[in-house]
Parts: sequence; C-alpha cells; structure tokens
Amino acid sequence: MKIFKYLIVAALVYYVFQRYMNSKGVPLEQEGLITGEPRQEVTDEAAFKHKEYKIFPRRTFYLEARVLSKRRYRTGREAQLAPLDLALGWGPMSDDTILKDIKITQSNQWYSYRYKLPPPLAEKEIISHSGNMHLIPANKVILNQIKKVRPGQVVELEGYLVSIRTGDGWGWNSSLSRTDTGSGSCEVVWVENFYTH
Repeated sequence: MKIFKYLIVAALVYYVFQRYMNSKGVPLEQEGLITGEPRQEVTDEAAFKHKEYKIFPRRTFYLEARVLSKRRYRTGREAQLAPLDLALGWGPMSDDTILKDIKITQSNQWYSYRYKLPPPLAEKEIISHSGNMHLIPANKVILNQIKKVRPGQVVELEGYLVSIRTGDGWGWNSSLSRTDTGSGSCEVVWVENFYTH
C-alpha cells in the first residue's frame, strides 16, 4: 500500500514539474522582434492518408513566431492527431514590452488572452498577430522537437493548412485567415519542418 502511495506522489510531482516547465518563459531580447507575417499559398498537393485519417492540404504554410503558450492534450481525435497546441505570436505579439501586459492561456483547444485597461495593443492587432495552432507532426522527430519547445522561444514551422476527414464523417478544418475569431478560427497545421531558434 505504501508503494502505491509513493507512486501517486511521484506521478503528481512529475505532473507539476512538467506543467511548470511547459509554462516557464524564456526571456527574449528586444532584437528578437519578429517582423515577418505568416505566408500561405494555394496548393495542388494531393490528399493523403495518416493513420485512419485522410488529410487534405488546403494551403502551403510558413510561419516564424514566438511561442506564447504550449498545451498538451491527451484525449479525443484532435489530440491523437495534434497532441500539442502552440499559441504563437508575431509582429507586435512577439514584443516583450507588449506581452508583459497580456496574460495568455490555453484550454479545451482554445487560446485566450487577458489584459488590464487600457489595452497594451489594439484588439484587432492582437487577433491578426497571434493564433492557436493545432500542430500535426509529420513524424516522431518533429513531434519530439515540438515537445521540447518552451514559451518565449522563437520557432519556424513549415507545412500545410489542412482539412481532415474520416470514413464515419468526422472532420476538422483549418482556418485560412489570421483575422477570424471564435469557433473554427484555429489553424490546423500538418508540420513537415520545425526549427527552434
């Protein structure tokens, strides 16, 4: 019985440690401000199978961004495909002087932010320069690279914005816009290349 209790305590300590490491920010110098915008283009890439899912590439996608938050998910089809979500920011949403006044959180595969009035940045600028990305790694190497990322780091990713279908009718669609909000506004990204600065 004592061994069982020790195992529970050890599991809880490990869980808390992982949550701490995932939320621990990495300071970024001001010259790290990311000025580029996400790039996407129409693609004629054919649909392909991944596990029991059919993946439909809709746009090529490239992004350099700062990691604002990271969240791991373990249940549901979405988590089977994209076990890790990254909330990412670019342009003014990669600026320390702005981010210090914005609280970033993730839950239920959503990304949200809070700030005290007056806002440190116009709402439309926050929306158009940040996003919650559901990342589907093309292989285990990329998955492990994403797992190691911590908030504050700068990453580059390359792949496709995709739609996903299954034989029983389930589907998941990426947003194709950086300015939409609400349901369906997250990007679902098939990641073929991933780099950490």
